[in-house]
Amino acid sequence: MRVAVIGVGHLGRHHARILASLPDVTLAAVVDTNRARAAEIAAEFGATAYGDARDIDGRVEAVVIATPTESHAAIAERLLDAGVHMLIEKPITQTVEEADRVIAAALRSGAVLAVGHSERFNPAVMAARAYIKDPRFIEVHRLGTMPGRSLDIDVVLDLMIHDLDLILSAVPSEIDSVEAVGVPVLTPKVDIANARLRFKNGCIANLTASRISREQVRKVRFFQRESYVSIDTASKEVEMYHLIPQPGALPTIGGGKQAVPGDEPLKRELEDFIAAIREGRAPAVAGEQGRAALALAVRIVELMRQ
Repeated sequence: MRVAVIGVGHLGRHHARILASLPDVTLAAVVDTNRARAAEIAAEFGATAYGDARDIDGRVEAVVIATPTESHAAIAERLLDAGVHMLIEKPITQTVEEADRVIAAALRSGAVLAVGHSERFNPAVMAARAYIKDPRFIEVHRLGTMPGRSLDIDVVLDLMIHDLDLILSAVPSEIDSVEAVGVPVLTPKVDIANARLRFKNGCIANLTASRISREQVRKVRFFQRESYVSIDTASKEVEMYHLIPQPGALPTIGGGKQAVPGDEPLKRELEDFIAAIREGRAPAVAGEQGRAALALAVRIVELMRQ
């Protein structure tokens, strides 16, 4: 399968690296408006460099789009209409309306459309799934230092959207209400934000995201009836504690750190994307799920601006 990566900045380079290593996959092209950067990455991984996405027409069966969010929709619609399978880095697009057009293009041509919510493929998240049954309260902290990239979007669309997608996939209920507050500190966009989601089944999720903290924290904690699950997506660790009934006495607490198989989330994501194309199935994170995370993120951003 011949694949291209469009946009080979920090994240796009990793896509190129992994695709070049996958069996039965050829990294045929890398595209970047910075032609020197495209040439550098192409030489590193044995691909051909191009400066415009239109230059790869007819040359590949699948692409990864890792360009700035504002360009996603225009690139994606044209290639999807041509039947090119696609993985778009999160967020899927800038607006929900753009996401709808991209999804419609995939449906028209039958092309696979995946969205790069790589935390779904984090080995700690995957290991914890079996323990997450019916969360009643979820506490999320995703804190990091100023990245120097992705500053064209709010921290909600940059960082919090990872956890919005995780929560939407873990709570089997519609959202009843949303509260949010955000502050621009070092950029014109919101750099630190907090959102509180109330689901119709009674579950509440409290999320904090920051890109101006002094240290990195990436933790998601699920509080459930008779059990507690903690995921550290940075260190890829999972802790699970649960009540053990004791006849005639108070219950005891069992559990502790759980085994987490090591693997690179981005590699798992790309393997799932390629497998979905070959098997004619939906990817683990399809366009509709990317749209749902975007719609919630946009709702949060709009509330912060009121």
